[in-house]
Amino acid sequence: MFDRNLKKLAKFLKDNNLVIATAESCTGGLLSSRFTDVSGSSDFVKLNFVTYANQAKEDILNVSSEILNSYGAVSPQCAEAMAKGLKERTGCDIALCTTGIAGPTGGSREKPVGLMYVSAFYKDKMLIKKVKLFPIFPRKFMKFLFTQKAIDLAIEVLK
Repeated sequence: MFDRNLKKLAKFLKDNNLVIATAESCTGGLLSSRFTDVSGSSDFVKLNFVTYANQAKEDILNVSSEILNSYGAVSPQCAEAMAKGLKERTGCDIALCTTGIAGPTGGSREKPVGLMYVSAFYKDKMLIKKVKLFPIFPRKFMKFLFTQKAIDLAIEVLK
């Protein structure tokens, strides 16, 4: 079931000569890995980043320190800035970004473990989705579920 949406997205990207790029924080490269698990992914994946630290978000994606200081890395504002910076940096057709808290430690009352913001930017359309998962899942499974939500959002932004 999980791979069905990924394969559907990959086929659409290939068939339409579209390039996707990812910038990941909480998913730590797993989203990129899932894309490159698809045979022929070199047709639609050109450049991905793991921007785990705030400094990486600033240096690579041009996320402003004002956004990071005012709203934090786990925020819709950061997710949006990541997608805009990724699109500008890579020239991709679709920018897909994740930022959140995979746990099992960390988080706060305002930003608990299991919170993620995912952004998808295609043409002039920016979608940002807040994802809240129960913090009962092991970290690896939490990251996998986050990537699934990102893939689903990429499909949605293309509609």
